[in-house]
Parts: sequence; C-alpha cells; structure tokens
Amino acid sequence: MPYIKVWIHFVWSTKNREPYLTKEIRTQIFRHIRENAQEKGIYIDFINGHIDHVHCLVSLGLNQNVAKVMQLIKGESAFWINQNNLCLAKFEWQDEYFAVSVSESMVNKVREYIKNQEAHHQLKSYQEEQEDFKRLYGF
Repeated sequence: MPYIKVWIHFVWSTKNREPYLTKEIRTQIFRHIRENAQEKGIYIDFINGHIDHVHCLVSLGLNQNVAKVMQLIKGESAFWINQNNLCLAKFEWQDEYFAVSVSESMVNKVREYIKNQEAHHQLKSYQEEQEDFKRLYGF
C-alpha cells in the first residue's frame, strides 16, 4: 500500500469576481463542497473564502490530480448552487484557479491563512491577493 501525502492550496473565484458569496451562502456552499468532496474521496482539510473567492486545502489521494479535483469541486458546486437558487443570477466559477503545493511544515500556517479570510480581506482585495500569489509563486 502506498503512503501519499501531497498538500495543495487551491484558490478560485466566482465568474468575473461577482460578490455572490455572502456569509450565509458561503456557509451552505462550503458545507456542500465538503460533503460532496467526501463522497468523491477528496480530502478537504480546510475551506473558507470571502465574497468572491474560495481557498481550499486538500490532500490529494493516490489517483487524484489537480485538474480532476478542481473539475469535481467547481463543476458540481456550481450546478448545486444553481439548482438550489442560492443566487439571483446564474452562478459560475471563473475558469482559472491557483493550485500550489504546501510542505508538511507549512500546513498549519496555510490553515490559519485560510481560516482568517474575513480579516485578511479587510486589508487586501482578492485582486491584490491574486497579484501577490503570482509574484510569490512565480506565475
């Protein structure tokens, strides 16, 4: 039996960064994403976000890859959001996303970062955060 632990920090936004993810809706969406991921064998360690984007810390399984995990999470959750009429307009996620590996020694730091999205975005917009990610990770 192989022993695998590959941590990935995913970040993705609503289409055109529409501010659809109110606190109430975020709670429902994150609960659903977590439940759906579990059904599909995707281990979500931590999920949180803000009004227009989501951060998710995932430990990839043996037969999982970044693209497939994102497809399963984003595609199904957008369908569910629309099916349950959580937004007035048609809901979509932006096609692009960030996915960066996280070393075991940094997992707690990434969890804290994801946990503190409300406070973090009092100081910095998602656009600024995105530019920081691009610069920091060499995108």
